[in-house]
Amino acid sequence: MKKNMGLVDKTVRILVAALFAVLYFTNVVTGTLGIVMLVFAGVFVLTSLISFCPLYPLLGMNTSKTKDSK
Repeated sequence: MKKNMGLVDKTVRILVAALFAVLYFTNVVTGTLGIVMLVFAGVFVLTSLISFCPLYPLLGMNTSKTKDSK
């Protein structure tokens, strides 16, 4: 599994995950939407920690600055 996420991408995902968590735990967003947001927050944090987004290869995207050596 090659890294395909850059620093800016990971930072934005962490910030969005934190925002989703704050909105949920302050009861601004509740119910099913709140649960969905928490799931997305978890996915964002996980993909940021491993620097790999499984959707990027399907979409042909790569935000990492490292060069692929073939």
